[in-house]
Amino acid sequence: MQFLRTLFWVVLAVFLAIIASNNWSDVTINLWGSLQADIKLPLLVLIAALVGFLPPFLLLRARLWRLERRIAVSNPPAPTLAPPPPPTDEFAQ
Repeated sequence: MQFLRTLFWVVLAVFLAIIASNNWSDVTINLWGSLQADIKLPLLVLIAALVGFLPPFLLLRARLWRLERRIAVSNPPAPTLAPPPPPTDEFAQ
């Protein structure tokens, strides 16, 4: 099963690399005023995907962190009891 998962990711990476190499052209982005930026199209798509992915991911991680803290506060660890002292033999004299 691990082999199939690895094969899937390799095929996907090769597919994306082929698409990126075929679309490796400059795109001009009009920023503010008369400022323009030239960027390669695959890099622009990658940046746009990261901008769309990061805010929900960070919100999810923050929510999980907050819930784990609430669980830790509501369920404190059980106190550990000290082990009883070893028995003394009163008749061993």
